[in-house]
Amino acid sequence: MKNKVKARVMDNGKIRRTLVRMATEIAERNRDLKKLVLVGIKTRGIYLVNRIAEILKQNEGLEVPVLTLDITPYRDDLKPSDKKKSIDKNEIKARLDGRDVLLIDDVLFTGRTIRAAMEAIFDLGRPRTIQLAVLIDRGHRELPIRPDYVGRLLPTSRRERVEVRLKEIDGVDEVLITEPQVKLNKK
Repeated sequence: MKNKVKARVMDNGKIRRTLVRMATEIAERNRDLKKLVLVGIKTRGIYLVNRIAEILKQNEGLEVPVLTLDITPYRDDLKPSDKKKSIDKNEIKARLDGRDVLLIDDVLFTGRTIRAAMEAIFDLGRPRTIQLAVLIDRGHRELPIRPDYVGRLLPTSRRERVEVRLKEIDGVDEVLITEPQVKLNKK
């Protein structure tokens, strides 16, 4: 069943301006960017982390290390047989220990993805701090997780979905609010 688009809340320009603002806030709060590691949560967080890293490089003249994180093995909604550990712990551990880690994802909803990401981070190393940046915070938390950097707060109903589309995957940059279409029975 295809979702019905209710609203287009961000386009390419708004996403770009939002990421620039977030990168500026990140630089202001993290005085020593040399201690910062950016971690993008698969899938769309990977592209957002690369964009933020590029903005930081342009604005601050410093390349901040970027890692990607597949949290599949740490999800609480999969059977153990569906979880495959595919993380190279040695490569990541050296880059996380004692560092300030900034997790980046596209949408914060229940908080379960971020819980899984933090579990993965602690399994891989011992960071000094963990911060969270999300493009969209839509509320409805099931866990006590709060982002440090928010692109846009977007209150939604549980029935609605927030779809972040990025040009690297979807061919377009936009954020949509959608909901399932209701099929009417014909008599």
